[in-house]
Amino acid sequence: MGFLTLMAYEPFDSLSALAELGRIKLGETDLNGVLQRVAELARRALPGAAEVSVTLVRGERAHTAAQTGETALRLDEYQYEQAAGPCLEAAARHATVSVPHAATDPRWSGWAARAAEAGMGSVLSVGLPILDDVSGALNIYGAAGAFDDDTVALAQTFVGYAAVALANAHRYDTTATLAQHMQAAMASRAVIEQAKGIIMGRRHCTAEEAFTILTQVSQRTNRKLREVAADLVAGVLRGPGPPLT
Repeated sequence: MGFLTLMAYEPFDSLSALAELGRIKLGETDLNGVLQRVAELARRALPGAAEVSVTLVRGERAHTAAQTGETALRLDEYQYEQAAGPCLEAAARHATVSVPHAATDPRWSGWAARAAEAGMGSVLSVGLPILDDVSGALNIYGAAGAFDDDTVALAQTFVGYAAVALANAHRYDTTATLAQHMQAAMASRAVIEQAKGIIMGRRHCTAEEAFTILTQVSQRTNRKLREVAADLVAGVLRGPGPPLT
C-alpha cells in the first residue's frame, strides 16, 4: 500500500464541536446520520486527526458505522477480519488504546505495521459506550506521534458527549420505529373492525361470528387478515361486488 498523504488539521474550536453534538436534531436525521456527524466533528476538533471512524460492536459482530476516509475503513475492517486491533480492544474494555508509533508496535499480529504502511503512523481508539447491548469506539488516525496527552484528554471528553448523543439517537430511532409499528397496528385493527361491521350487516351475525368468517377466508386464501379486511372495505366503497365467501 502506498503512503497516504495526510490531510492538514483544520483549526476548530473543540467547544464548538461539543456544542454541535448537543444541537443535533434527532427528528431531522437518523442514527446513521448522527454517527457520521460524530466522525466528522471529531476529525475537525482533534488536533492531528487525519481520518476518523466509529466502530460499533453488538455481540460478536463489529462494523464501521461511519468514517471520514477509505483508509480508516480499510484498517478497521482488517481488525475485524483478524478479530484483533485497537478499536476492538477499546470497545471491549471501554478504555482508551493508544498506538503512538504504529511502525514499531508489535501488538495485534502486525496490524499496527499495516496502519503505518497506509500512512497512519499513530492511532488512538477511545471506548464509546452506547447501550447495554451495543458498545463501540471512536478511532482517530494520524501521523506518527500525532496525539499528545492533551489530545487524548480532549478525545475522551469528546467521546463522553458523543456517547450521550448516540444513546439518545438510538433511543429516538427505536421509539420512532415502535411508534410506526403501533400506528400500523392501529390502522390494521381499524380496517378489521370495519370489515366485521360490513359482515355483521350482511349476514346479521355477531361480531365474533364475523371475525371467524374473516379468519376462515384469510386461512383459505393464504392472505393476511388485514388484507382480506381491506379488500372487503374497498369493495364496499367501490360499489356492489361478489359476496365474501
